[in-house]
Amino acid sequence: MKNRLSEQRTGKGELSAWPAGLPRLPHHKLKAYGAVRELLRAVLGADIDDVDLRNQAVRAAKSACCNTAEGAGKVSRRDKARSFAIARAEAVEAAATTELAADCGNTSIDAAVAAIVVADRAVALLTGLIRR
Repeated sequence: MKNRLSEQRTGKGELSAWPAGLPRLPHHKLKAYGAVRELLRAVLGADIDDVDLRNQAVRAAKSACCNTAEGAGKVSRRDKARSFAIARAEAVEAAATTELAADCGNTSIDAAVAAIVVADRAVALLTGLIRR
């Protein structure tokens, strides 16, 4: 069995809190990382019926999380900006895919709006990190 130091899923697809006392890594200090994780939860919560759209939206949201964390771990400004730019594009893709799923009737408009609102915040925060 895999040892996980990540959040555990509750019965309703929500993520529980992290165990207390874990070390804080560079990405944990970024508001943008929290925003892209919230985007991932919004995409998962959209419960998109179309398998292809769901996979694309989830992959993009996961990539936004991973690239944000990667950027936080980089040293040079240029490397950081590149990772944050990729994360920004992936966040936009995750929101757009959820929006398309709503257009196709594969999720609710409310779920798409929730993802777009969260993505807007994530994109703004990542844009600030790119310009730093």
